[in-house]
Amino acid sequence: VVLGSANVDLVVRQPRRAEPGETMFGTSFQTGPGGKGLNQAVAAARAGGDVAFIGAIGDDAFGAQLREVLDAEGIDTRGLRVTALPTGVAQITVTDDGENAITVVAGANETAELRDPERALIAEASHLVVQLERPEALLIEALRHARAHGVTTVLTPAPARAPIDELLALADVIVPNAGEAALLAGVADAEEAAVSLSRTVPTVVVTRGAEGAVVAQRGEIVSRVPAAAVTAVDTTGAGDTFTGVLV
Repeated sequence: VVLGSANVDLVVRQPRRAEPGETMFGTSFQTGPGGKGLNQAVAAARAGGDVAFIGAIGDDAFGAQLREVLDAEGIDTRGLRVTALPTGVAQITVTDDGENAITVVAGANETAELRDPERALIAEASHLVVQLERPEALLIEALRHARAHGVTTVLTPAPARAPIDELLALADVIVPNAGEAALLAGVADAEEAAVSLSRTVPTVVVTRGAEGAVVAQRGEIVSRVPAAAVTAVDTTGAGDTFTGVLV
């Protein structure tokens, strides 16, 4: 089960980041499904997982679009609720070097209630995956419920913020990128951060872009995994895809 955000991405491609006050011509614009939760659910489903998604959308065209995407991917949508709030959106700028900058308007993703049908989905799962694009109180409640039913809990601590000590204490696995790990651990080096965090969280998987990933458990590095050599086209959703496939 993935409990998380569902957004419609509004993506502009442009040569570089604009300076304050500058008007720039972009090279393309497109809309598409997104949100860290939805991305992870789709990635897990495409990797062969049996996936249910717990999320919130608005009663609008964007919400209908996201439901269609989840249905098309074979994802269980019994936990997808329609709210009076508009569907969340993410404004994404992608520059020619493949890097991105993202601004999110949460909308329906701010919904914080965990209903009984959603509790039942979690209790039946092997894993519960959450991110930080939903209210923290909702995440804590869901993780506690999962723990009470022997469900493995997975946290992607993004968008990055600290402290999140209560969430970390409820996670069996965390999957931060290097910057997020450094923020949470208070140290700059990704491997040192992974080691430090693994003294609190049983398994820590830190993604490092072109440098691959590092895994820490019980205060030591247990694995270093190189990245596939590729030319980056668009890094949007890369970490979400990694987490979905990992789970």
